[in-house]
Amino acid sequence: MEFNTLKRIFKQAFNFLMLSCASFATFANVALVEGHVRAMPASVPNTAAYFTLENHGPQRQLVAVKADFVKEAQLHTIIEEDGMVKMRQVESFNIPQHGTLALMESGEHVMLLGLKQPLVSGTSVDLTLKFDDGSELPITLMVSKQDMAKMKGHAHHH
Repeated sequence: MEFNTLKRIFKQAFNFLMLSCASFATFANVALVEGHVRAMPASVPNTAAYFTLENHGPQRQLVAVKADFVKEAQLHTIIEEDGMVKMRQVESFNIPQHGTLALMESGEHVMLLGLKQPLVSGTSVDLTLKFDDGSELPITLMVSKQDMAKMKGHAHHH
């Protein structure tokens, strides 16, 4: 082989290796701890994802979620307004430096709108989390009828 051809091949391989290392470093900073997507009756077109992320690096913002099994995924929060509890779409969720972000029924969560087919409890779905620095984190969540607290035996009675 010609020297210039080998040089180009090694340069491409080096660039790929460096890009891969940078991507793995991003994944290492934010990690999925646990989570699930709520199973709903087949007649209900929407559901929600609840999960906990652990951040081992600098502060981040979760800015979007992509999920191929729905028409749209939105970041939502629960607020109390005029004595009524309401759900509102938000632009991002803060993940503190060396902290956690816990998405749950009573607060911040991901709304999954327009299910393309009913989700079956016990199966899993793939989502891609998108952050303010342009990085992405693919995650897999189980579909479950119960929330995580109930599954762990910590049911709250109201």
